Amino acid sequence: MHDLTAFQRDLLFVVAGKSKPAGVAIKDEIEEYYEKKIHYGRLYPNLDTLIDKGLVEKGKKDGRTNGYIITNRGRREIQARCDWENKYYN
Repeated sequence: MHDLTAFQRDLLFVVAGKSKPAGVAIKDEIEEYYEKKIHYGRLYPNLDTLIDKGLVEKGKKDGRTNGYIITNRGRREIQARCDWENKYYN
């Protein structure tokens, strides 16, 4: 996870916290957290990066909507990040 941007890391956490979210659901969560509009031109290339790194998979949610799922590797990366943060926070 050390090679992800903060935005990509936040996307990974959102995907992990939802059940096969569509891009719109991920966008809504990120916009709420960042308190600003996130354009699709920023969202989807960063989701594609997570897919390319093997942290997220994209599949069909219905006939025209994609859903995103965290991979086992993605879960391990999140756990490692949480462990690292807890070392300094607690």
